[in-house]
Amino acid sequence: MESGKRSTLALLPLFLSFLFYFDFSKKLPSSDCSLLPHNHYWISSKRIVTPNGTISGAVEIKEGRIISVVAEENWHVNSSFTTVVNYGESVVMPGFIDVHAHLDDPGRSEWEGFPSGTKAAAAGGVTTLVDMPLNSAPSTVSEETLKLKVQAAEGRVYVDVGFWGGLVPENAENASSLERLLNAGVLGLKSFMVPSGINDFPMTTASHIKEALPTLARYKRPLLVHAEVLLDLDGKVELEDGVENARSYSTYLKTRPASMEEAAINQLITLSKDTRAGGSAEGAHLHIVHLSDARTSLNLIKEAKQRGDSITVETCPHYLAFAAEDIPDGDTRFKCAPPIRDAANKEKLWDALLDGDIDMLSSDHSPSVPEMKLLDEGDFLKAWGGISSLQFVLPATWTHGRKYGITFEQLASWWSENPAKLAGLTTKGAIAVGNQADIVVWEPDMEFDLDNDYPVHIKHPSISAYMGSRLSGKVLATFVRGNLVYKEGNHASQACALPILHR
Repeated sequence: MESGKRSTLALLPLFLSFLFYFDFSKKLPSSDCSLLPHNHYWISSKRIVTPNGTISGAVEIKEGRIISVVAEENWHVNSSFTTVVNYGESVVMPGFIDVHAHLDDPGRSEWEGFPSGTKAAAAGGVTTLVDMPLNSAPSTVSEETLKLKVQAAEGRVYVDVGFWGGLVPENAENASSLERLLNAGVLGLKSFMVPSGINDFPMTTASHIKEALPTLARYKRPLLVHAEVLLDLDGKVELEDGVENARSYSTYLKTRPASMEEAAINQLITLSKDTRAGGSAEGAHLHIVHLSDARTSLNLIKEAKQRGDSITVETCPHYLAFAAEDIPDGDTRFKCAPPIRDAANKEKLWDALLDGDIDMLSSDHSPSVPEMKLLDEGDFLKAWGGISSLQFVLPATWTHGRKYGITFEQLASWWSENPAKLAGLTTKGAIAVGNQADIVVWEPDMEFDLDNDYPVHIKHPSISAYMGSRLSGKVLATFVRGNLVYKEGNHASQACALPILHR
């Protein structure tokens, strides 16, 4: 994102006379909501990532908001008592915003749940996530089912949680039903162009999406789309060696070729032209989730953007970290849809991300109970698909991105600024005056092994494809609305973050 489009950094001189530096290697007294019992304090560091670049300085936080951001040369110590938390040369940046996570609560909390999922988010530097409308039971497709989501989240979340509603044939064809869901406070809608695998979340066609766009335009909220369509693949994939062949990742890959993404995106861009200025759905926005195909599909999206269509796209760290050729036989932890593709495709995804053709990143944290992954059988065709990754997205992105020369500012754009814009979170996504104090502090050069001794907070660590990895970029502290909710392995004693509803 160009710096001209970012909010202006306020450099406000401040006069202080007496500083209390807290050594974060020692235990601070804690309250129920925060491990730092102050509602007015400063965070200082040699590396603070702001909309205008990385500065050495300090951020002032009061009652959950950022009230000043001061460069070191303008920060004069001269006047009265205050509390300063000094993080030295650790990176202080806006908390990550994950716009694509399945927490499965209520109804399938044995897969994941708001407490475990948001603890994992906090431990990974994610300060806000937007929960997907499916995999919970019931799916969030109506005003009534959204209320169940909000009730399940209240008092049980360690990071702020917003909600996408589901676009399904029933409400796509009923404008008043869709309006009630939007009025109830969902941040936007999500649809599948292929069967979702969840019975009460049926797929939509391009016709359903076209029906819904005028309503979304009036409400100025986005539609997120799982962009794959079913194709005639000349019959079923042949299992030459019976069950053993199903243990090969290449067999699964043949069942979901890139042409499925390409065909879906082709359909979507026939609709996205209506989102242009002066179009019949001006104000609506199409967002393509978890792009895997970096070839034709990506080119179609680039062309639509150049024509002025209101369309964005995300990809996920697992498409940037892993390659199909390296996935071991039977290791169904790596199964997801769209699938992880070949190494050359991975390189093209990195190129597109670095060039700005991919707008943002998300986790697509999609857990299940371990038995559904069929880890013992290793059957890629029958195992549940989904990568469990929520706690690991910051170090995974950093670890695999360092060889491409990624910057802290790019991380903030991909994981904070642009996701905030997509979800309409106007007071999140940047360390800027007036914003909520959602901040992650992390150490880029600190390496760690994701093994059985590492504290992992997702409900079922064994199903994560990241387990067994060595990563760099360890999260030291996470602040949500000014509350220190996570510090070096410990969480606040009470879950005090909030459900977010569009009002």
